[in-house]
Amino acid sequence: MTQARQHSIQVVAHRGASEDAPEHTLAAYKKAIEDGADALECDVRLTADGHLVCVHDRRVNRTSNGRGAVSALELADLATLDFGSWMENMDSEESPDWKDRSLTSVLTLERLLELVADTDRRIELAIETKHPTRWAGQVEERLLHMLARFGLDGPAPGRPSGGSSGRSPGGSPDPSPVRIMSFSARSLHRIADAAPQLPTVYLMQFVSPRLRDGRLPAGARIAGPGIRIVRNQPGYVERLHKAGHRVHVWTVNEPEDVELCANLGVEAIITNRPKQVLSQLGRLA
Repeated sequence: MTQARQHSIQVVAHRGASEDAPEHTLAAYKKAIEDGADALECDVRLTADGHLVCVHDRRVNRTSNGRGAVSALELADLATLDFGSWMENMDSEESPDWKDRSLTSVLTLERLLELVADTDRRIELAIETKHPTRWAGQVEERLLHMLARFGLDGPAPGRPSGGSSGRSPGGSPDPSPVRIMSFSARSLHRIADAAPQLPTVYLMQFVSPRLRDGRLPAGARIAGPGIRIVRNQPGYVERLHKAGHRVHVWTVNEPEDVELCANLGVEAIITNRPKQVLSQLGRLA
């Protein structure tokens, strides 16, 4: 892979630096920023009292010391849980930084946006809406409201995208530092209708027959295939590019997969190991 291609790929921290710290915690996102990630990926779900929190699963059982569905719990209930204790048993170090309880409590999207706003360099956000959910379109409505509060619901006048060319890594011509991702075409359609200025990413675990030629559902502007698709159908990336779509691949952790993505010219790599990927791409000293 050429050096120019290596440096143009955006490295996105999947749920933060989630191999080094518990996913979706402040610890994981601080580590990702410290490691040099270009962007942070998070999943959002709506609590019973209408707060957006960064949790992947429908239930909190796997990633916390509690039980229950996120949509049935209030923020105050979630705030009593520890979202880092599950990883302590898997970590060989005696006292990693993330064992600070303040870094492993439930993370609201609002707190993550504050972290990004307080960072002294441009950090982009890839926010995934999780569906199906009992709250349906309220997720997108609350998400757009929150982004508007932070001035992130559209292009920021006079704010550069990063780099001397006015583009951030990933070759993105979008001045918005936020993009919305989902496996739900309906979710992306809601976003496109309400905020057409926001980039949207259609996530895929497999390629449906009607999309094999490189088309994407209405409302989607960027393709988000899983690494398994890219491994098994590398020609699909070329078809997506020919159709005019950028390609953001998840979840790319192994060096051979990073190499494959770079050689195929994808625009973004979403990974649990941002520091390792940046190093492989020649972007760390």
